[in-house]
Amino acid sequence: MISIVLALLTSASNATASVLQRRAASQAQTAHGLSLIADLVRRRVWLAGIAMVVVASLLQAGALATGPIALVQPIFIVELPLTLLLSSWVWHRKLSGRTWGAVALVTVSLGTGLAAAQPSGGRDSAPTSIWVLTLIATVGFEVILIGAGIRVQGEPRAALLGLAAAVGYSLTAALMKEAVTRLDHGVVAFFETWQLYGVAIAGVGSLFLLQNALQAGTLAASQPALTVGDALISTVYGVMLYHEQLRLGWFLIPEIVALLLITIGYIEIAKSPVATAHDETEPSPPVQAAGAPPSVPPAGAATEPSPTKPSPDQAFSPKD
Repeated sequence: MISIVLALLTSASNATASVLQRRAASQAQTAHGLSLIADLVRRRVWLAGIAMVVVASLLQAGALATGPIALVQPIFIVELPLTLLLSSWVWHRKLSGRTWGAVALVTVSLGTGLAAAQPSGGRDSAPTSIWVLTLIATVGFEVILIGAGIRVQGEPRAALLGLAAAVGYSLTAALMKEAVTRLDHGVVAFFETWQLYGVAIAGVGSLFLLQNALQAGTLAASQPALTVGDALISTVYGVMLYHEQLRLGWFLIPEIVALLLITIGYIEIAKSPVATAHDETEPSPPVQAAGAPPSVPPAGAATEPSPTKPSPDQAFSPKD
């Protein structure tokens, strides 16, 4: 129960961080390079977002220390719906009934899937030999995904690189779980474990892959691959490394159905106007009545393109 609460708090913290960072990015005077970072670090909103990322990391460590990976990581699926709800509140943008339905679908499907699987058990650490095999298999899978991703463009690249990022984040969680358990043997043992430094390497690499996925295509392509892939691959790590247990047999049917519904809901959420907006200072376009002709500016009226802003898709990443 503690791990569930901590996982939910982690999702809420990451969602808050995403909204704060997105708000800071929308106010920035420049959109690229080191000048953007220099602008952001002077903004309290952005610093508050970074603080929430730190809080989320600590909460995630606590969740992994008190519960199985196969339970904790899938709960992070609620992060994007939470981010969407917070964004709509902060920028006063109403969500459509279809988007609300997608949020409900994801939430109910997640609860149903976890209730059917009932992840449980597990040990606190894995033998070095199992870790070696796991790392070899992970690197090999990453090479395949990245190699395939760089050979295509658009949505396929976004999906493949999003899945590659999911693999990296799943590995990060598995490494973090073992590193945190070493705290039972003292602070020195914690800093001596190689898994702690593996967390840093895998985390940075995953962030790099995610940013490339978000630049390659839409959120609707990268986000489902990232989120559902993270949940599935984390479960595999939990079973293989820590001997966590899931209910199988006939329970696989509701588990698979729940995954499919979560994917459908995530795609719908990622396509919502709030999630795909590129300028938070610009109000949502008015809704026209069915059959009404599109509004046309008066003849001779000057039209002006909206100023370029940083893409907010990155701020919607559940792994900021």
